[in-house]
Amino acid sequence: MIAAPAVGDELSWTQWGGPSGDFSAPTGQLFPTWPETGPRELWSRPLGPGYSAILYERDRLYTMLLENGRESVICLDARNGETLWQQPYESPPYRNQAGYGVGPRSTPLLAGDLLFTVGITGEMLALEKDDGRIRWTRNLLGEGFSGTRLSHGYSSSPVAFETLVIVLVGGENGAIVAFDQDSGRVVWRTQTFRNSYSSPTIVEIAGRWQALVFMADELVGLDPASGELLWRHAHDNQWHTNISLPLVTDGNLIFLSSPQIGARGIRIEQVDGRFQVEELWATRRIQFYHATAVLQGDWVFGSSGVTTPAFMAAVNIRTGEIGWRKRGFAKANTLEADGQLVILDEDGVLYLATATPEDLVVKAQTQLFESVTWTPPTVVGNTLYARDRSRILAVQLGPAEPLDEVLTNRQSRVAPNSRLPP
Repeated sequence: MIAAPAVGDELSWTQWGGPSGDFSAPTGQLFPTWPETGPRELWSRPLGPGYSAILYERDRLYTMLLENGRESVICLDARNGETLWQQPYESPPYRNQAGYGVGPRSTPLLAGDLLFTVGITGEMLALEKDDGRIRWTRNLLGEGFSGTRLSHGYSSSPVAFETLVIVLVGGENGAIVAFDQDSGRVVWRTQTFRNSYSSPTIVEIAGRWQALVFMADELVGLDPASGELLWRHAHDNQWHTNISLPLVTDGNLIFLSSPQIGARGIRIEQVDGRFQVEELWATRRIQFYHATAVLQGDWVFGSSGVTTPAFMAAVNIRTGEIGWRKRGFAKANTLEADGQLVILDEDGVLYLATATPEDLVVKAQTQLFESVTWTPPTVVGNTLYARDRSRILAVQLGPAEPLDEVLTNRQSRVAPNSRLPP
C-alpha cells in the first residue's frame, strides 16, 4: 500500500505520482465523453521548456522551467494561470540536450510550508511555498556527494518521509540521501548504487514502511528513517534506464518494467525479521520506458515501447498474463481518474478511455498540444492541468460540483489502511 495523505479540507497533488504516488487522481465524477471539439479549455498560457510535472495545492500550481538560459521554479494561480511568483537560480548548461529538449526534468515536492526542487544539474532548493524565497540549497552532483552524471541530466523527484526529504544521488556510499526538511542537514546517506531516472516512493511492504527505489540496475527497499538496506533485486538493461515507477498491491506484490529487459512481478516476504524476494514471472513483451502506468485490480495498464508508435497494454500483476496490446498510440503517460484512464501521448493527443482485462475502449480524444509532450498531466477535482515544451493549460473534464462532494467521493476510494507513515 502506497502511503497516501489523509484527505483534508481540499484536494491536492503535492508530489510525483499525485496524492497516493501511483497516478490515481483525486477526482469527483468526470464526463463520460467529450464533444468533437474536446473538453472546455479554462485557460492557456506560454511556459518555458522543461518536463517537470505540475503540483496543485490550494488553488496554486507549482512547476519548473527554463527561461533566458536559467532554470526557474514558478507558482501560478490555478484559476487563471497568472504568475504568483517565480524564482530563477543559477543553472549552468548540462551537456547537449538536442533532440530531447532542455530544462528541468524532476518534479517538485510540497511538504509543509516548503517546496523542494532539483534541477537538471543537481541543484536542490528548498523554497518557501508562499513567496518562493530560498530556505537552503545543496548540489547533488557536487558538495562531496559525487552523484551519478546521467546522459540526460538529473531527473529523479524528491519524496518526503516524516521530517525528511529523500533524494537519489548515486554517489559512493551515498546513492540515496535524506536531508532534514527545515535545515538541509544530511540525516543519512547510504549504499553504493548507480543512479537512475526514476524516483523513490514511500510504500508499506510486508508490514513495514519502506523507501522503494528503482536504481540503474536493481530495485531496492530501504528503511526510510535510517537508510538501512532491507532487500534488493536485480533488474538491469543495456541503457541502465529504469524510469517507470514500480506498482505495489497486497502490501508485498510489486510490478516493475523497463526497456529491453521487460517486466517482472516479485513478492516480498518478511521471515524471522529478514526480507526475502521471490520472482513470480517475467516477460519481454511489456516494456514501459519513461511513461506512467496505473493499477486497477490485478491489472496494470500503460504504454509499452521505446519508440513511437507504441502499444497501450494490459498485464496481470500476479501472473504476467497479457490481456491485450493495442496499436494506434504514441508513447503515452496514463493516470486513473473516476475509474477511467486519462492518457496523454507524446504527440499531444489526450484520450479518455475505460480498460478491462479484455479490452481498451477509447471514449473521447482531442489534440491538446502540437509539440512533443512528455510530462504526465495532473487531474484534481474536475480539472486537468498539462504542459508541453512551450505551453501550460487547464481543461474541464467533469461537471462542477461542491468541494465537499468531491472529497466524499475521494474518501470512499481510499483504502482503510492508507495513511501517512507514523
